[in-house]
Amino acid sequence: MTTTLVHIRVHPRDIDAFIEASHANRAASRQEPTNLRFDFLQSAEDPSYFILVEAYADAEGAAAHKATPHYSTWRDTVAPMMAQARRGEPFTALGLD
Repeated sequence: MTTTLVHIRVHPRDIDAFIEASHANRAASRQEPTNLRFDFLQSAEDPSYFILVEAYADAEGAAAHKATPHYSTWRDTVAPMMAQARRGEPFTALGLD
């Protein structure tokens, strides 16, 4: 399994629009054949800070996600909302049953 934590900070004025666009991306991403999990988290302390938790069966599935139309739409829609560049951190899951 390949998991990526994507750290995102958006401009406060764009929070609602970002949430709407990200819900659509999450819903479509969950339909991808190798997607195992896609969590969309908002900080309780800083509402402009979000984390996406994207888990795919393998690295190929994670790469294929970035080639989907829904990802491209999301990326292009939210780009001007970013207060800073988003940052993805890849992880490998350990100890899963």
